[in-house]
Amino acid sequence: MPAMKISLGPVLYYWPRDTLFDFYAQVAGWPVDCIYLGETVCSKRRALRTSEWIDLAREISKSGKQVVLSTLTLIEAESELSTVARLCDNGDLLVEANDMAAVHLLNEKHLPFTTGPAINIYNSRSLNYLQRLGLIRWTPPVELPRTTLAEILKEADELGFGKRIETEIFAFGHMPLAYSARCFTARANNLPKDGCEFECLKYPDGLPVYTQDNQRLLTLNGIQSQSGQVLNLIPEWKDMQDLGVRLLRISPQSQHMQEIIEHTHAALRQGVTPDLSAFIEGDGCNGYWFGQAGHMQLESGRTTP
Repeated sequence: MPAMKISLGPVLYYWPRDTLFDFYAQVAGWPVDCIYLGETVCSKRRALRTSEWIDLAREISKSGKQVVLSTLTLIEAESELSTVARLCDNGDLLVEANDMAAVHLLNEKHLPFTTGPAINIYNSRSLNYLQRLGLIRWTPPVELPRTTLAEILKEADELGFGKRIETEIFAFGHMPLAYSARCFTARANNLPKDGCEFECLKYPDGLPVYTQDNQRLLTLNGIQSQSGQVLNLIPEWKDMQDLGVRLLRISPQSQHMQEIIEHTHAALRQGVTPDLSAFIEGDGCNGYWFGQAGHMQLESGRTTP
């Protein structure tokens, strides 16, 4: 059975230019197998230009790691579509499509591609359709339960295309739940979207939203809504490997990333479960994986709110 790999997802937050360069200078030396680069949330976030993302990707790829360019998830203007087209036409780097426009652009060029969790693949027929268009790796939506994933992968094998694709799981980080044409971070600061003053820069891990009972409900990240709690599915890695999952995606956060990566890498090599509780605020969550409410934390078949 192939060894489980670790991937580092794209930075979902708006980090300053120097912070991004410093971060990826460190990432090149971390024990990750695949690195996703690019702005996936908001086209107004231009800490790096498109050409700089491509140049950075090529530079990191010299370290021997697979580097994938990630596209925007919500496309609302011709200029944004042009940016996606430039990424798809980079010449040599694999692209992660986060919108169907990117899928069709890549298919027109007869290029292989991966898909992120925003592409709604909920059954083997959808997966087979995209595989015929050029899909070689997919990341299921974060709300897809284990039982459904198992059915999809079983049917993919029965239909004869299962071995032609890899499955990657969004395994650690605030889950991306929804996208909107409105900017929630701007609204929270009484600003219009077009005059947001880049308020996202103040929240390197998103803006937490609490209920009246002081329970963390959501995390606002510009136009993106995320889970309030940090998803941690890494303890399920052995079960995932048995199902046929090949990559665990860790979503970047502003603190402790090297420790999280190294703890996970060491545990996978030793065949044990990593303890990442020291790097998670609160209890974390994993409910979706078990077919329960996403904010729940489940252990040995027991649920806790």
